[in-house]
Amino acid sequence: MVNILYLCHVFNIITRKALLDYIHKYPSAATALSEWYYELLKCDFQNFNDLKKAYPHASLVGDDRVVFNIKGNNFRLVVRIVFIYKTIQIKWFGSHSEYSKIDVLKVSYNKKRP
Repeated sequence: MVNILYLCHVFNIITRKALLDYIHKYPSAATALSEWYYELLKCDFQNFNDLKKAYPHASLVGDDRVVFNIKGNNFRLVVRIVFIYKTIQIKWFGSHSEYSKIDVLKVSYNKKRP
């Protein structure tokens, strides 16, 4: 059964470790982040307009970066999406107030504990 689910994945999300680190740091967002992850694995968006139909509050901010509101806008998730390669790279996750202190175009996942 696992192999069948694996074959259904459309997007490759890099890196799952980053997501797990953020879930560890922000346990109150764990369910919402996990839901986002599993939803995006199965999506077949061709471009940002397709994504925007499913996620109307997502924002394109430049450099192929998209900001998602997570858990009722309590948290923000910054990713880089390359639609042609079906790849999503997790760049940053944090609270709404932490988001206001970052440069969304330069922030990157720190491989040490966030």
